[in-house]
Amino acid sequence: MTGLHVDLGGRRALVTGGGQGVGRAISLYLADAGAEVVVNDIDQARAEAVAAEVRAIGQGDAVAFDVTDWEGVRSGVERKGPFDILINNAGNAGVDGWEGIKPFAQSEPSEWARFVDVNLYGVMYCTRAALPGMIERGDGRIITVISEAARSGDANLAAYAAAKAGAAGFCRVIAREVGRYGITVNCVALGTIIPADIDPADDGQDERSAKMISKYVIRRRGQPRDAAGLVTYLASPDAEWITGQTYPVNGGYSFGL
Repeated sequence: MTGLHVDLGGRRALVTGGGQGVGRAISLYLADAGAEVVVNDIDQARAEAVAAEVRAIGQGDAVAFDVTDWEGVRSGVERKGPFDILINNAGNAGVDGWEGIKPFAQSEPSEWARFVDVNLYGVMYCTRAALPGMIERGDGRIITVISEAARSGDANLAAYAAAKAGAAGFCRVIAREVGRYGITVNCVALGTIIPADIDPADDGQDERSAKMISKYVIRRRGQPRDAAGLVTYLASPDAEWITGQTYPVNGGYSFGL
């Protein structure tokens, strides 16, 4: 399925926000590489549906919890763990979606929490829950999916970008703390991913999406599979000397050393 020569046999992975989109693609890629994959989602039905797809490839299970609920995260990881691989994918705009996005000077502090809770605290909670088992075994991979907004900055996304950049900074610190245990910690920064309800062949047909696509050197928006291959590689033994890094998967939206 993936075309990657990656062997994750005998490894157990937790993918947060795995019930759709990028998380679903990552779950399937990891399973195709031989990992046992536990699919997390806040929605049990979505998690179960992707876990069923995983089981058609290999070993899969589902666990529902809200990444912003520490006790729920801790309990879920204890029940389904320990894990060799943690994919912090749950995120996006929080439970209220992108409704009400506005310039920072027009925003209110009460509006920031929905971005910070999911995109920063969610990463911290899941990492905290999974790390002790990795430290005990002297091995592990943590990959956090952040946003290109954290690297380049996009107007009207101040709180979201701050939360995603905070997650990247957090991961760099954890990489320094746990490298001695053979654990690597990296981030993947995504450009705009095409919504699941749009056929890639039809993307760019309306004015709004065409304008968005024009900002990319590769003239299309991203697809879930674009992230899944790199994440799978970073989760593999071949990536054991790569840590503390943020890798853009952005179609050339921005460049950097």
